[in-house]
Amino acid sequence: MFSRDRWDEILEALNANKFRTFLTAFGVFWGITILVLLLALTNGLKNGVTAGFGNFATNSMFMWTQGTSKPYKGLPKGRYFSYKIDDIAAIKSEIPNLKYVSPRNQLGGYNGANNVTRGTKSGAFEIYGDYPEFINQQPLDILQGRFISYSDINAKRKICVIGTGVQKGLYDKDEDVLGTYIKVNGVNFLVVGTFKMSNSQGDGEQDASTIYMPFTTFGQAFNRGENVGWMAITAVDDVSITALKQQVFDLMKFRHKVDPTDDRAIGHFDLSEQFGRINGLFSILSLVGYFVGALVLMSGIIGISNIMLIVVKERTKEIGVRRALGASPWSIKSQILQESLILTILSGMVGISFAALVIWVMNTILDSVGPVDNFANPSVSMEVVFTALIILIVSGVLAGLIPANSATKMKPVDALRIE
Repeated sequence: MFSRDRWDEILEALNANKFRTFLTAFGVFWGITILVLLLALTNGLKNGVTAGFGNFATNSMFMWTQGTSKPYKGLPKGRYFSYKIDDIAAIKSEIPNLKYVSPRNQLGGYNGANNVTRGTKSGAFEIYGDYPEFINQQPLDILQGRFISYSDINAKRKICVIGTGVQKGLYDKDEDVLGTYIKVNGVNFLVVGTFKMSNSQGDGEQDASTIYMPFTTFGQAFNRGENVGWMAITAVDDVSITALKQQVFDLMKFRHKVDPTDDRAIGHFDLSEQFGRINGLFSILSLVGYFVGALVLMSGIIGISNIMLIVVKERTKEIGVRRALGASPWSIKSQILQESLILTILSGMVGISFAALVIWVMNTILDSVGPVDNFANPSVSMEVVFTALIILIVSGVLAGLIPANSATKMKPVDALRIE
């Protein structure tokens, strides 16, 4: 039940020594501020590092060939081999629970030699031969036109889709792009679409300086034939690609006469496994943040408990008078607990607000200076805020519990004797 007199007593007690109250509250304020900021910074690091994966489907792996390290069936050690287009069909038919299997070929390199020209302009860009489903693995924002289709694949059309970096390097501002031609290593290609990377971070400039064309056209134009440079393989959502990759390796070793125990012959990068490791690392960092923040907060709570003990000592005679007039032990205890709770929650809420302000300033600075490597969008969820509030409430009760018990153990006669 709300009691105006009780609240007046609590406010009067807190205002009796304002400087002492401020110093006591500052410990809790600083502790909760450190806790929230540590979790926000951890989240910022996580966002920045995971952005390095791009927007690629995380339940995926990349696979390529390397030299064999063991002789097998009369074939020598150190033999090199290439994947073929019919390997794709074999993987799809032999191994279940795969969502996408995309063969890829690559030409040129970012910041390499100039390989694309248009009129008097030229540039060095990444050239990829791909299938239409690759856009489901590496989402792209199509700004104009379209992406590669299976009709392009079947007809081996000389079309391409270019990134915003290519458009900026080869075209004038506001110049129409669709329907124009660019020359890749001396071969003309019709531009049918433009794109930018979805939520790109880190290598966004490189991704924007990319050209996609049909896989079959790439093979014909640049003499790759049926060879596949590498593959991007994605598993269905409820099955990890890590659990399936050994089946893929075994199948490819069988088809290309590679020793089943030769782990060097096939190179791969398991995006799902790496992503899981990073998530595990940042889960540990979050726990460390909670632990360190809780330790700092605990020092503030100890300070409040000590101050409340002093307050109880100073108000010994008052407590004796109230007990002599019939006040129950719970009435005395509840007042001490309420004072502790109010001091803890108020200082904690100010700390949360201050931390939110610091986070907002950090995000504003990041927005103004642009992407920063391995750090992006520091923030905390409402779940963290509610957790902090629960910690504050529990801490406030614990901080006032010892002083409250001390107050209720006083005998009225002994309390009234104290001068």
